[in-house]
Amino acid sequence: MSLDQIITLLVLAAVVAALIWDKVRADVVALTGAAVLLVSGVVRPVEVQGAFASPAIIAMASLFVIAYAMELSGLLDSAIERVVAICRRIGATGVWIVIGLCGSASAFLNNTPIVVLGAPVVRDVAKALDLSPKRFLMPLSYAAVLGGCCTLIGTSTNLLVDDMASIAGQPRFGIFEITPVGLAVAVTGGIYLLLVSNRLISIPPQEAADEKRALAARDEIGLAGGSVGTASAFEKRRTLRPAAALASSLVFLGVIALATLNVAPIAACAFAGAVLLILLRVITADEAYHGLRPDVLMLIAGMVVIGIALDETGLASSATSRLVGSLDSLDPLLALIVLYGATLFLTELLSNATVAVLVTPVAVALAEALAVSPRPFLVAVMIAGSAAFATPFGYQTNVLVYQMGSYSYLDFVKVGLPLNLITWAAAIVAIRLYFPF
Repeated sequence: MSLDQIITLLVLAAVVAALIWDKVRADVVALTGAAVLLVSGVVRPVEVQGAFASPAIIAMASLFVIAYAMELSGLLDSAIERVVAICRRIGATGVWIVIGLCGSASAFLNNTPIVVLGAPVVRDVAKALDLSPKRFLMPLSYAAVLGGCCTLIGTSTNLLVDDMASIAGQPRFGIFEITPVGLAVAVTGGIYLLLVSNRLISIPPQEAADEKRALAARDEIGLAGGSVGTASAFEKRRTLRPAAALASSLVFLGVIALATLNVAPIAACAFAGAVLLILLRVITADEAYHGLRPDVLMLIAGMVVIGIALDETGLASSATSRLVGSLDSLDPLLALIVLYGATLFLTELLSNATVAVLVTPVAVALAEALAVSPRPFLVAVMIAGSAAFATPFGYQTNVLVYQMGSYSYLDFVKVGLPLNLITWAAAIVAIRLYFPF
């Protein structure tokens, strides 16, 4: 091995170990790894610059600004208040309606503020109905994750996989290209949550006292399993500003329409939409910067730099060749199942950005070795890269409800592990139907 390969391998191992150790912010870990690679000369400054200016970063940053403008307008708060009034009239069914609406919104908006806004509503309405909030908070988080799988912009994982696949020479995905698969997974998972999840969650007698302690610790939420940032930016309730709400909604719909019609790439459309909202004074420049969520963007940029180093040093191609060599005799369907399972396992341990960077090149190379279309394998990485349900630390929304609901680790295992298996099967079936080899 060359010196550059050794350095890259050591940095990768250190980054993975630090993310699993879970004591240092994930964005700091990723940026530290990128800095070591830059100082040691493994990657060049121009390559680092390219990572920070990738279309995935631009698209996510712009969408964060648009979503934050919608939040500041009071649109989401107003909608939730109306739903609460309905819930108080129709009982527990209304709580599940809230969960379903939050999941649907997560297909287009960042799911962290959706859960931050929805969780207190679910908790308070459940209490008003003399129901345990624990029955509903975990399904709320899972529904938000499942909703994010339904569109290209639903989660940063999808955008990053699309970006990495483009670097590997694959055509970009349309916003709704993965929707049939995402909907199949979301509906299957939703039915499971509605019918089964309540029976698997343990509700101890001291729930009320535990919940108070959890709420007291809520401000300490930082990173977990690669999730970064806090919910503080979204906790304040805001009154509805009709003009701002209408303008931000129209801009958002315009971005989606233009990108869907292929008028311009999603990064360009979203960037133009964010700038337009500032020009229209729907959101100020300072507020836009506040809504950027730089912790998430820096995490992804840092992991992209590590991915560049893996590619430039030849480590990625070498490891991929060995892995693909062990799978190229398999039937494509079996290889797809194995790739999904491996991605799912890694997602439970590492950040979504890490998994996207590491697995996407493998997916492309595996498909090429099998002489089939890479599309099904890339969709499998997108879905499995987000569908992490078996631990409270696989996704940031899981952390939020884990604290608020005073769940045990075992609660997530009991509910999330079967959900992993069910959505795995649903995804494979849907991928085979809509993305032929």
